[in-house]
Amino acid sequence: MRWFTAPDYWFGRLAFERGLAVIYLIAFIAAARQFRGLLGQRGLLPIPRYLRRVGFWQAPSLFQFHYSDPFFATVACSGAALAAAMAAGLGDAVPLWASMLAWLALWALYLSIVNVGQVWYGFGWESLLLEAGFLAIFLGNSASPPPTAIMWLLRWLLFRVEFGAGLIKLRGDRCWRDLTCLRYHHETQPMPGPLSWFFHRLPEPLHRAEVLANHVAQVVAPLVLFAPQPAASIAAVVMIATQLWLVASGNFAWLNWLTVVLALSAVATLQAGRVLPLPAAPRFGPAPLWYEVLVLAATAAVVVLSYRPARNLLSRQQVMNATFDAFHLVNTYGAFGRITRRREELVVEGTSEPQVTPATRWQEYEFKGKPGDPRRRPSQVAPYHLRLDWLMWFAALSPGYAEPWLVPLLYRLLTADPDILRLLRSDPFGGTAPAFVRVSRYRYRFATWRQLRQTGAWWDRTRVGEYVPPVSLRAAGGER
Repeated sequence: MRWFTAPDYWFGRLAFERGLAVIYLIAFIAAARQFRGLLGQRGLLPIPRYLRRVGFWQAPSLFQFHYSDPFFATVACSGAALAAAMAAGLGDAVPLWASMLAWLALWALYLSIVNVGQVWYGFGWESLLLEAGFLAIFLGNSASPPPTAIMWLLRWLLFRVEFGAGLIKLRGDRCWRDLTCLRYHHETQPMPGPLSWFFHRLPEPLHRAEVLANHVAQVVAPLVLFAPQPAASIAAVVMIATQLWLVASGNFAWLNWLTVVLALSAVATLQAGRVLPLPAAPRFGPAPLWYEVLVLAATAAVVVLSYRPARNLLSRQQVMNATFDAFHLVNTYGAFGRITRRREELVVEGTSEPQVTPATRWQEYEFKGKPGDPRRRPSQVAPYHLRLDWLMWFAALSPGYAEPWLVPLLYRLLTADPDILRLLRSDPFGGTAPAFVRVSRYRYRFATWRQLRQTGAWWDRTRVGEYVPPVSLRAAGGER
């Protein structure tokens, strides 16, 4: 059926599938490397304890049937291996049904992790990866032309990601409307990157231009996605350019790269071929009837489930990064409806001295991504996701974000837990246990040009008080 297929979008499908597989690979590697300290049987928020409180339909997951740390590692490593194979082209080298099963396996494995990940997996890009991964199941491979309905659903997903982010800004902080948000954002964002200092120091007119360009990319361009070509391709390129700007200016895990991959799916092969040396188009066979039935069923399900996310877009009480079903099939997105004007960082410190006095010498634990030592240049972390570092930023905004896990973190540091220490950049005690730990609150500002030249410090910081007073193993020993 000609109406069922969109052969002119074979490049968009290919770019989306390969890019999605790479992002899956990064996500599974991050899960394998970080889960023991965060979610393992002796983690800060153990999965077995969580599973005793929730049933399967609240949190569908393979771990509802069995959990052990080795089994989690097997799931994560299996997902990484399969994602690597799909990125290398396995999906096009096997029959259509096998390709669909491979994408289904990736989605089910990652869904199993997200649904037991608790606050560590409470980020919008987790749902975005799952929603995009679900649509990939029905995209087919080189044996059949791209299905029109799924290509449009990818565009609908991209629309919600960008338009939702644009509306939450216009409805939120006034600085988005008066074009001043970028005066603060590069400095106060969750995890600045190596170029964030330079972006922060841009002249004020360029900051205003940044905000205006953001509004064009997130409010105007999404509407053009549904226009005929080449307008839709031009809109997608505008979004890609904006996302690459965000990649250069900060660290947002794989959010920006996944948005780029989604935008590539909206680029027609004809337009892409004018700027890229594309290979010859595949010779597609007819789509099997069973495949057409599955695609139509999946399309109908997504259309029905889109009602609540669409209603949320139109609501004055718009919520961002929310999912309306336990399978994360159709979600709502958005970011930075409110911009913080001051950057406060939580610095975890310890001492080996047996008594705490005003003269006590405190030594800092360094995290891998978040600001710490003022002389350390902000790191390039994305598309990798450092979950503990991100939650430390949220905890600095409000103690409520830290309530479930911060005291257990301090206990693990007091016992020199190796799974926790592996999540950090450096341990000032060389693997031995300190006598006391505390959490201090610091005010951080990007250093001036003169300070950077004279001292080599990227940050200027001032201690403003205690977040958690000194605690010893005896005081924290009841926290598991």
